[in-house]
Amino acid sequence: MGSWIRGRTIGRGSTASVSIATDAQSGDVFAAKSAKLSKSEFLQREQRILSSLNCPQIVGYIGHDETTEQGQTLYNLFMEYVPGGTLTELVQKQGGSIKESEIRAHTREILRGLSYLHSRGIAHCDIKGRNVLIGADGAAKIADFGCAKWNYENCDGMAMSGTPAFMAPEVAREEEQGIKADVWAVGCTVIEMITGHPPWPELEDPISAIYKIGFSDEVPKIPSSISEELKDFLGKCLRRDGKERLTVDQLLKHSFLVDSTSKNSPTSVLDQDFWDSFEEEEEMERASSSRDGENSSVSERMRQVSCLRAPIWDCEENG
Repeated sequence: MGSWIRGRTIGRGSTASVSIATDAQSGDVFAAKSAKLSKSEFLQREQRILSSLNCPQIVGYIGHDETTEQGQTLYNLFMEYVPGGTLTELVQKQGGSIKESEIRAHTREILRGLSYLHSRGIAHCDIKGRNVLIGADGAAKIADFGCAKWNYENCDGMAMSGTPAFMAPEVAREEEQGIKADVWAVGCTVIEMITGHPPWPELEDPISAIYKIGFSDEVPKIPSSISEELKDFLGKCLRRDGKERLTVDQLLKHSFLVDSTSKNSPTSVLDQDFWDSFEEEEEMERASSSRDGENSSVSERMRQVSCLRAPIWDCEENG
């Protein structure tokens, strides 16, 4: 990366911040996610994952460097600046629900991005509306790879991460976190597009959500107002046993996604809410803990709410 100019801060976490940045020569605008070099292990890990990806449905990687600013050495991760809002914001701006034609289009795009990730052995681990950005053309892009992991990392002692209301049962129970958990999260995100809020809206705190998701026999309520095809699609995503869930490639062939070729793209909106939410609920958003047998409790997990790394671009749990 050549010389660049840091603009205003548009997001801030406990150890990282996101700024608008401009290439000094070309004038191109991008996003710079920065942390002190001494505390940038999480960001360097995110860079290793993001730099290996090249997919239209995934926010683009631009580069990275180190700078010295105000006497501090910073590690900077450069990413595409998507000129739309989050999927969550889009739904809220449309009154808390979007048309099935739009749900179909965005779900298809999310699944295409996940198909690419899964084919490369990578699980996103935090799919939800606020981690999906809407581009200028109305198309969806998966963002925030701070919790992503390679499948071979699923092993004893590996910390679980993500947003409690979107966690799959096996993640809530700290058993495993892989590509099957992404499928569950897709179902949760579709519910968010239908209702305007995450699943389990009756649960007011993450502890209750994790307990109910992990240790009951319930699944998120499927709205009755939607088409039978969409109900069936959700049923294929929201199976408590991960082995019974369809793969993303199988879901892409589901009748809900293939029966219509029409695509009603939403109007793009400013993305400031995506950046503003970076700080608001960070400490409540990522749940991680080491497995330690009977001594581990749900409340102890939530005391340690964080991802494998502390900062994230977006933090929204209660939708």
